[in-house]
Amino acid sequence: MSWAEPRQLCAARKRVRLAGGLLMLGLVLSGCVRPLYGQFSEYGDVADELRTIAVDPIPNRIGHYLGNDLIFALNGTGSQVTPKYHLSVVLNEGVQVPLIDTVTGYPTAANVVTTADYKLVPVGASEPITKGKVTTADSYDRTSQRFTNLRAARDAEIRAAETLADQIRTQLAAYLSGRG
Repeated sequence: MSWAEPRQLCAARKRVRLAGGLLMLGLVLSGCVRPLYGQFSEYGDVADELRTIAVDPIPNRIGHYLGNDLIFALNGTGSQVTPKYHLSVVLNEGVQVPLIDTVTGYPTAANVVTTADYKLVPVGASEPITKGKVTTADSYDRTSQRFTNLRAARDAEIRAAETLADQIRTQLAAYLSGRG
């Protein structure tokens, strides 16, 4: 391999980056890229529309965390609005043990795998206008101390609820910004 070959590769990479940057600039300037949130969306203000979603109660502890995170994610202002939609969520939670200590036979780590099926239904209707499924896996370390394991599992559930709420909010915002 000569000294000229690495310089040629570096120059080719620079040209590819420049072309990608120019393409992105062209897309932004041509109006192909539009913001998801804000008053520039095609069908109105998505943030105001998200505030009109009422979250139905979700059972169990992780459901409580998810419900609170969804309420905050959809209406972080605390303002009272008349709901146009109801969001119902069904959770499935499981624990997987990927690592086991070969000496003691006890698990050294675990994954909390949580799946949320959601439906957005207009007030007064029975058919959902959109529905979807989001999944997350949050891991935690296990030790020989029982209460440490319980707290670590609960922290993983809290992280899972935050992640699920963010995914659901993003999918709902994408739907509400593009509906006609």
